[in-house]
Amino acid sequence: MSRDFQLTAFSRLLDIMDDLRAKCPWDKKQTLQSLRHLTIEETYELGDAILDNNLQEVKKELGDLLLHIVFYAKIGSETGDFDIADVANEICDKLIHRHPHIYGDVEVKDEEEVKQNWEKLKLKEGKKSVLEGVPKSLPALVKASRIQDKARGVGFDWEQPEQVWEKVQEELSEFHEEVTNSDKDKIEAEFGDVLFSLINYARFLDINPEDALERTNKKFIHRFQHLESRASEIGKPLSEMTLAEMDVFWNEAKKLG
Repeated sequence: MSRDFQLTAFSRLLDIMDDLRAKCPWDKKQTLQSLRHLTIEETYELGDAILDNNLQEVKKELGDLLLHIVFYAKIGSETGDFDIADVANEICDKLIHRHPHIYGDVEVKDEEEVKQNWEKLKLKEGKKSVLEGVPKSLPALVKASRIQDKARGVGFDWEQPEQVWEKVQEELSEFHEEVTNSDKDKIEAEFGDVLFSLINYARFLDINPEDALERTNKKFIHRFQHLESRASEIGKPLSEMTLAEMDVFWNEAKKLG
């Protein structure tokens, strides 16, 4: 598609947003705060579509997110704080500034140097910590991954995967020790250390821990629903089945994938 066609489509969305904000009772009432939780929901729906590799759904969910961006910009224009042009120019300026290897005379040899330069530039822009860019409201698993990635960007990292695996084993040992001591607070603290070290190890293996866990969630749901379906077929509630009986159907589900 041509750039003119793309811009025409975006202009159409802006016109529709103007109409909705002026004429639709629901759209008129929305604020930055009221849209926030909806935007988070749409982001998760996009994540689901990506994990399922459903490109039609990805396209649909991207449209929903784009609508939210346009909606926020419309509200900003009404208060005189910013509009969609400000939003676009802000990110353009940031990208140009943070890619001196493209728009300047800086040379980089690989992706890792790009990341390191990115974090250094952010500190020069006034950030006091490389971790400031990690949203406080991120789910803990995602937050741990982002914290580690950003620390890595300034050179604070393990050198070899084997070192990280040793740390995982160390944390598991400390966790097991606290379990035997039955101190709930210490058990929870050590369990957190185990998870953090496993997430770190996943990073060294180039595995996204959030994606990996979500795949396992989906696999469990699929197998458990097969178990429920088979129990329904024989007319016996799960609550009345033994673990051995349930295990037969569970193994069926495992063979199905």
